Amino acid sequence: MEPLQIIFFFFAVITLVAAFLVVTAKSLVHSALWLILALFGVAVLYVTLEAGFFAAAQVLIYIGAIAILFIFAVMLTRKDLRDAGTQQNKVWPLAAVLAIVLFAGLFFVLSSWPSFTLPRPDLPSNTNTLSNLGQALVSSNAYLLPFELASVLLVAAMIGAIYVSLSKK
Repeated sequence: MEPLQIIFFFFAVITLVAAFLVVTAKSLVHSALWLILALFGVAVLYVTLEAGFFAAAQVLIYIGAIAILFIFAVMLTRKDLRDAGTQQNKVWPLAAVLAIVLFAGLFFVLSSWPSFTLPRPDLPSNTNTLSNLGQALVSSNAYLLPFELASVLLVAAMIGAIYVSLSKK
């Protein structure tokens, strides 16, 4: 096995374990932190597949915005994060069996697909989409204004969250 394949499988296992811990963690904050690890694992998988744009989008949008927003929302609600009731559904063994059967079926279908075992074609050496995206984000002719407006809105939301958390009732 090549080192890139070892890295891919290592982070695939980390992503699967973190995704399992997202749904089984008892604390919402811990669940959100496991979600960040799972999303980071997916970003690393994108990097190993040479999909730089998707990796950057995964980090910026999902980890940088959505997961952090979820953590802010959980922490700013100021409610007791522990539920007194049971955290599991009564039919979870059936759901687990169905998930295993679905995974086995998908694995069987994909492994019998002829293109599944073919090596991935090489990209042209002059393709650098991530560099082009970075230049487009800071270019005054492309996406500079929407990029800066999004950053101003995020800063305003952060200031509002701090104000709400510090205000006395």
